[in-house]
Amino acid sequence: MKHVIFGSGPLGRAVLNQLLERKEPVRVVNRSGVMQGIPSSVEVVKADAYDVDSAKRAAAGASVIYNCAAPEYSVKAWQTQLPLLWGNIAQSAAQHKAKLVIGDNLYVYDQADANNIREDRPMHSTAGKGKARIAVTEQMLELHRTGQVEIAFVRGADFYGPHGTDQSQFGSRMIPPLLRHQAAQVIGPSNAPHSITYLPDFGRALVMVAQRDDAFGQAWHVPNAPARSRLEVMTMLAAIIGAPLKIQAMGKPMISVLGLFIPILREVAEMGYQFEKPYIVNHDKFVAAFGDIHTPLETALERTVEWFKTVETNHSSDKRSKIAG
Repeated sequence: MKHVIFGSGPLGRAVLNQLLERKEPVRVVNRSGVMQGIPSSVEVVKADAYDVDSAKRAAAGASVIYNCAAPEYSVKAWQTQLPLLWGNIAQSAAQHKAKLVIGDNLYVYDQADANNIREDRPMHSTAGKGKARIAVTEQMLELHRTGQVEIAFVRGADFYGPHGTDQSQFGSRMIPPLLRHQAAQVIGPSNAPHSITYLPDFGRALVMVAQRDDAFGQAWHVPNAPARSRLEVMTMLAAIIGAPLKIQAMGKPMISVLGLFIPILREVAEMGYQFEKPYIVNHDKFVAAFGDIHTPLETALERTVEWFKTVETNHSSDKRSKIAG
């Protein structure tokens, strides 16, 4: 069985690590054809997934394709680029008769009643990015319903873990500052419990779903540790690091002003409702089918901190080498 991963970001790497543990043959497809810090046995192919012929060539020989690719984080990109990106990867899977497992998020669900987000909830999001996500999800489901390609969705909450840097709430804005005894940056409220997904668990879930024929045509929620507030998670991180907890919080007024100059803040602000009240993801369906694979929160945070410490150490060494040179 040949596994092909589109995307070499945090989730793509998490899937890759799971497949390497299983000693499976893997090809990673990205736009550069380069991926640092991986075994030489991994094939890395340069391709442009926005070009269908390029995507199809890169997927040749695949039995399972993992879609871990994503355009920039914006309503416009999700409306225009996401259907093309996902559509081309799906066409590649169809041509090579490969199964397709999509790494997905929770934006399709309605803002209301977020205390028990289950896979059978209707896709009724009224947010711009949520509506864009619903449209592309329906596009994929139609391909599955018409027998063109077998597709499964594996949905994670806000992710964190190794390689979860700028894209993570608990990444570059939080852990490196705490390691330097500086203030961690938080966007929006931080007191409500909120499910978060550990990247290695996310990758493991995609690989497990890919192994089961009866898992396709459905959505699956990655098992998470019991939900805690961001304040509680930051307190745990500070304790693990051995640093005082300092917080630089950005509320709605500040986000509104800064969003005029920093586009990403405008995009983040749209999804702020997820942090204003409890946001709890139900994973009973996955557990019943595959077992509970979640990593305990403290263990996951310790491993995440260790990864960031390594990155910080390497960065400091590089700076010293440049100064000495």
